[in-house]
Amino acid sequence: QVQLVESGGGLVQAGGSLRLSCAASGGTFSSRAMGWFRQAPGKEREFVAAISRGGVSTRYADSVKGRFTISRDNAKNSVYLQMNSLKPEDTAVYYCSAQSPYYSGSYYYTGEYRYWGQGTQVTVSS
Repeated sequence: QVQLVESGGGLVQAGGSLRLSCAASGGTFSSRAMGWFRQAPGKEREFVAAISRGGVSTRYADSVKGRFTISRDNAKNSVYLQMNSLKPEDTAVYYCSAQSPYYSGSYYYTGEYRYWGQGTQVTVSS
């Protein structure tokens, strides 16, 4: 099993930036693809970004492409989400997620993200 703890959320003005962090423990972090998801009130949880095990490949939702950057530091067992040019519609609880280290499929296949953090609130004011 892996434990995931998100941090870095907060209140920011539109156009501002935030950097979310996710610390992993209790598992083989470098063997897991990692992703960020978000959920706004009344909406389903949606995919934001994903990164492959070695950090070579990334995938983004169209709504955040060009504004958000996912990265990872396997030596620190951490994954990050740099969020720039934030918009009010980015307001949501952001969740860090991990694929099983035994899954050998696509890192961006959202159906295989089975481990979740507790979430961190991001609020963007207009």
